[in-house]
Amino acid sequence: MAEIDDFTFSYSLVRGYVMFAFKRFFSKYIVLGRENLPKEGPVIFAVNHLNALMDALAVISVVPHKMPVVFLARSDYFNNKTIAKFLKFCKIMPAFRMREGIENLDKNNIVFDKCVEILHHNKAIGIMPEGNQGSQRKIRSLAKGIFRIAFQAQEKYDSQPAVKIVPIGIDWGNIDKYGEHLIINIGKPIEVADYMSEYEENPVTAINKIRDELKNRLSDLTLDIATHENYNCFETATKVANAAMVEKLQLPNKEPFRFFARQKTAQRLLELEQAHPELVEKLTMLCKEYNENLKKLNLPSWLFNKTIKTSSLVLESLLLIISFPFFLIGFILNLLPFFTPDLIINAFHLNFPGGRGSLRFGIGLVTFPLFYILQTILFYKKLKATWWATILFFPLQYYFGKFAFFWHKEFKKLKAKIQYLTLKVRQSIVLERTKFLHDQIIHLIEI
Repeated sequence: MAEIDDFTFSYSLVRGYVMFAFKRFFSKYIVLGRENLPKEGPVIFAVNHLNALMDALAVISVVPHKMPVVFLARSDYFNNKTIAKFLKFCKIMPAFRMREGIENLDKNNIVFDKCVEILHHNKAIGIMPEGNQGSQRKIRSLAKGIFRIAFQAQEKYDSQPAVKIVPIGIDWGNIDKYGEHLIINIGKPIEVADYMSEYEENPVTAINKIRDELKNRLSDLTLDIATHENYNCFETATKVANAAMVEKLQLPNKEPFRFFARQKTAQRLLELEQAHPELVEKLTMLCKEYNENLKKLNLPSWLFNKTIKTSSLVLESLLLIISFPFFLIGFILNLLPFFTPDLIINAFHLNFPGGRGSLRFGIGLVTFPLFYILQTILFYKKLKATWWATILFFPLQYYFGKFAFFWHKEFKKLKAKIQYLTLKVRQSIVLERTKFLHDQIIHLIEI
């Protein structure tokens, strides 16, 4: 019987398909710091946790192909025997938390011992050290389980470098929607051996020290809006000031650099929170009114960073009109596979915070190939198509679908631009006030 950390043929096939689909779920799939990835174990991948299953898939998508990563997940997922069997196939083991009953915490000893065994086989485990899934873009307190496993595994090697903790920061364009960006930022490994002498003298001190190090590195690798009272304000301000910060830092207007600019803005806001709380209080009022006005206007925030020309709108409109037949084909061919996941989620009330994107992706792994196969058979039989046309039709459904999605996004942007210009021509007081608020937010951050 195969062990959970074995790289089986069936796992390889499923992994290949899932990774193919995963990388195409995003408009931009970006990996930074790939040179920091160890080629073999023993390694612990530590990742920030915002997006349920997708966080684990993000890690799997960057590790070497034949390095299976065994993950820990909340134990209540394993209550159903069928689901538990499937999770084991996916190389996921249960981790027991206090909220699931203090009597179950001792079961973690068995799980942790298995993790140590996996590491001693020179393989990898993946842990979300925050312990649970969060909804805000910040690094929360880290649980001690990951460090307990790391030190127990390192004891075999004494002070010789062996067990590594690799921090990975993930930045999601949107945790629920298809077609947004994904940035996977891989940090330099932490050598557990560097903390072993201190661990032998005082385990608590060593654990606290390595925990602080990991938290700091995760903070540097993702967007860490590390505030409680001013989170909503800082999140808004980070978005508003993004284009201005990119320009100020003289960076190319590309997603990795926009991400870096968001990090810099968040750091600036945290500095203001400490040094100038009166400015943050004013900023909070500006951001609140700004968001309220965006809802009234029904406009996206990015419009206030753009210079919109009528000539460009005419060209965009013509391109959309010319390409509309291709959109229509893609929409019809992808209507059922694209919307079926949401129908299933809503029908069975499967929605949970931070998990809708994972559910959409997981169900889509079945619905897209299923409907594509059925539609290909229908195409062959109803149109009496040739074999070569039928074979070509199958992948074309996907590419037409991608085009239809892109067309729809561009149409929504064009509609928003036209609405913005219309309000501007009409000299909308709310629009002018919103533009003023936008500029004031940026000004306060730059002070």
